[in-house]
Amino acid sequence: MDVLGSVLNGPRAQNAFLLRVVMSPPWSVRVEDQAPLTVVVTVSGIATIAFDDGEQSAVHPGDVAIIRGPDPYTFGDGTSEATAIIEEGQRCVSDDGAELIDEMCLGVRSWGNSADGESVSLVGSYGVAGEVSARLLSALPRLVIVQNNSSPLLDLLGTEILRDSPGQEVMLDRLLDLVLIDSLRSWFASAESGSNWIAAETDPIVGRALTLIHNNPEHPWTVAGLATRCAVSRAVLAKRFTELVGESPMAYVTDWRLSMAADLIAGGDLTLDTVAAQVGYSGAYALSSAFKRVRGVSPRDYRRSLAG
Repeated sequence: MDVLGSVLNGPRAQNAFLLRVVMSPPWSVRVEDQAPLTVVVTVSGIATIAFDDGEQSAVHPGDVAIIRGPDPYTFGDGTSEATAIIEEGQRCVSDDGAELIDEMCLGVRSWGNSADGESVSLVGSYGVAGEVSARLLSALPRLVIVQNNSSPLLDLLGTEILRDSPGQEVMLDRLLDLVLIDSLRSWFASAESGSNWIAAETDPIVGRALTLIHNNPEHPWTVAGLATRCAVSRAVLAKRFTELVGESPMAYVTDWRLSMAADLIAGGDLTLDTVAAQVGYSGAYALSSAFKRVRGVSPRDYRRSLAG
């Protein structure tokens, strides 16, 4: 698997929150759900995403916005005060705390203040951080906008979000993953992303090293060992890797191993010894020490936090 593919391989929605939002002005929704990642597909109308510190951007029909939590933000027409608040667990209330789910229900996975509103968006949120790879989250700014996304996946999501058929939740989970991956793939390849992964991946030396690390995290890598496999000196690899990737080879190895470990731990099915063996640590103790040192929490506490 290529490097970018390895990073994008993380999203695994599980009973994701998906909704078709239909609004007529004036409208504004305050989002405080702390979702790790939210995808907004703009079908019609122009909406504004505004953060509390003043950063804001408009989204137009065909745009896909990807919002990395947990910062709260306002999603609306850009001029109105918020009349609805989305709290943790996707609980929707008015500014005085009254429930709004039933009042604004417009049918199957549809919600808003007008059935024929001019502003239509498809919104999908990942519930917990474990559903999205830590490496991916750390690579994203809090707001990504992919303009004029013409992928047929968007139309398919728009059709399927309104269906109520057996297995529909699984269908929508996978569609949300695909829309996210497709949009981010375009963004990472653009100059706007400022990503160095594309340049690093296509470099004959660094790309080879990255592929080795990503495909064999359990190997006891050293800079010398990587350099030998890449047919260059240790100094050449270390310098070129740091220039293109932005961190040293061994720092990258550690970060990649712990990102993989976080995803495996989130799955909840493997023992820490098994996870350790898969990502290159001698055992649960060595993994726990590295995990807590870098992430500030033990693997067991990390798993408990996701379960809670």
